[in-house]
Amino acid sequence: MISSVRGTVLSIAGSLVVVEVGGVGLAVQITPQHALSLRIGSEATLRTALIVREDDMSLYGFVDGDELAVFDALRGVTGVGPKSALGVLAVMDPGQIVQAVTLEDDSAFRKVSGIGPKTAKLIVLSLAGKLLISPSATRRAPATAAASVSDSVLVALVGLGWNERVAAQAVDDAVAVATDTERAAVPSLLRLALTKLGPAKFAASATAGTENVLT
Repeated sequence: MISSVRGTVLSIAGSLVVVEVGGVGLAVQITPQHALSLRIGSEATLRTALIVREDDMSLYGFVDGDELAVFDALRGVTGVGPKSALGVLAVMDPGQIVQAVTLEDDSAFRKVSGIGPKTAKLIVLSLAGKLLISPSATRRAPATAAASVSDSVLVALVGLGWNERVAAQAVDDAVAVATDTERAAVPSLLRLALTKLGPAKFAASATAGTENVLT
């Protein structure tokens, strides 16, 4: 069982990151928000779960033990596979998941792609009283909201023609100089990211398409 990995980030493609550990590149599935926090060439430490199937071995990575614990709990629910469990964590942080289960709010889980009403209700019933996470995990909502805006801006830039790695760096640079108000609004953060990108190969098409993205 591989419970954690630490090494240099070799590549990031969407929600798949490759981390070099002892000369071996390990492909790890993570959430889009987690991917945005990593940088190629930097060191990363991930808590992990190795899922072994008859015809496949997949490694899933998490920010901390709370995410891993929730992931394992979700996989224990009938009808919820590892991809769906990771999908839940891409939409809600551990604190929000615990809150939804406590309030019996299955509508929160129906927002996740691939999870229908019956499975959402089963998640609430199955996990009631079973999720134990650290107090700090319930205080991640603002960061998750900010990440959601950043995700939307990244998707917009890639759609306009920029390379994902270049676009991700521009989003990070924009977030670093943005005000709280700008960080909370996709149009404002997108404009800042575009100024950080400056003249580029796809600048003409990006400029033409920006108005459509902002409306």
